[in-house]
Amino acid sequence: METSERKLLKNLPQVEEVLKHSLMRELGETMPHERLANAVRAEIGEIRSRILAGDAPVFDAESVAAGARSRALGLLEPSLRRVINATGVVIHTNIGRSVMAPAAIEAVNDVMKGYSTLEYDVDTMARGSRHDHCEKLLCALTGAEAAIAVNNNAAAVVMVLSEFAAGHEAIVSRGELIELGGSFRIPDIMRQSQAHMVEVGTTNKTHPFDFENAITDETTIMLKVHRSNYRIEGFTREVSLSEMKDIADRREKETGQRVLIYEDQGSGSFVRLDQYGNYTEATVAESMAAGADLVSFSGDKMLGGPQCGVICGSKELIDRLKKNPLARVMRLDKLTIAALEGTLRLYMQGEDAINTIPTVRMLTESPETVRMRANRLKEMIDARIPTSAATTQIIPEVSRAGGGSLPMFNIDTYAVEVTPVVGDVQECEEFLTKKCPIPIIARISKGAVVCDPRTLLDDEELEIVAEGLKAYFESL
Repeated sequence: METSERKLLKNLPQVEEVLKHSLMRELGETMPHERLANAVRAEIGEIRSRILAGDAPVFDAESVAAGARSRALGLLEPSLRRVINATGVVIHTNIGRSVMAPAAIEAVNDVMKGYSTLEYDVDTMARGSRHDHCEKLLCALTGAEAAIAVNNNAAAVVMVLSEFAAGHEAIVSRGELIELGGSFRIPDIMRQSQAHMVEVGTTNKTHPFDFENAITDETTIMLKVHRSNYRIEGFTREVSLSEMKDIADRREKETGQRVLIYEDQGSGSFVRLDQYGNYTEATVAESMAAGADLVSFSGDKMLGGPQCGVICGSKELIDRLKKNPLARVMRLDKLTIAALEGTLRLYMQGEDAINTIPTVRMLTESPETVRMRANRLKEMIDARIPTSAATTQIIPEVSRAGGGSLPMFNIDTYAVEVTPVVGDVQECEEFLTKKCPIPIIARISKGAVVCDPRTLLDDEELEIVAEGLKAYFESL
């Protein structure tokens, strides 16, 4: 060890010395002594690590006390908090995916206030099932006989495969062996579920005869997987649910063997978004009508509800899933159930759901409507920031569905482009994210900060963005 390093290590203040500093004594009135001591130890430990790594930090008792104070106060600040989404990515995984509808939020708040009918049936005055709250609504919206909701769609896939394919063969097209964010891979899920995966076809082309020829006495499921975040175009062929159903029906008629048709629909949708043309994804009801025995999908993507996974299908199959031990492991809590039920009730209103569920509204909103909000945002910014600090203009831009939905599809939009005359665009983006009371997540493009109003929920959020930009330029 170098002499300079020894000297720096020797000069590190003692924990008690730092705790006696005025910066720490003030906190001692509101925080336990041991918590403050741990913050000081952590600060000193970090400085020690920097010294041993060859760094030469400048420090004294006051700077260590300031660092420890910041650490201690940081524990009192919420880590999970609201942000403003000005990116134009509607189902943004990193910042919480779907936005809850007001009715869903109200339902959650009502349940949070006290006790609830989570597993109590007021009609029979006896124990009920938490599955009952959403099941009838899901059946009405999808045409399924029964349904169960679990904590996410990945859990739904594991549950279905564990119940119906463990120790047996599950056939899947090679073109659908997907990997999603967070390393969710179909082959790994198959292995975890103890299903024997049978790959058929090729990456770009799979034919009905590929499935038909692969069925053996050990086959229990033919699986169709939503590709989620990519598309295969050109010289392609995939097997539809109706074709799978024909294959399964013939097999059962000829041999008496039942092979289930299961679609992992991924995003899930109750509304046909015809404006997306060839990119339009089938609704859950359409998949059920096409012959799927089971369909699973996310509640917090295109559905616009809370994080959960829903499985719809025949009563016989869903009853088996309800009895599976994983149903207990993966069950929903009361707040998620309340949010899901509140969202589903909005869908019962039909087309009005497009206007009342924020995610669906943002996905379907016309570029012209977004441009009107862009005009308002530009006016708010121009009223706060002089042209000597930044110039603004409304530009045609592209929004994205995000969340593994509508892959590769451009949603036409209009955004406000803010080009700094003074300051720095990256510094501005960092200020909006780190220094604003409510973090503002925007984008940088061609030397400008770009704010897409498609994902700004109301005039209040437009004001927050404008005030954030004003604060940045005033800070210069």
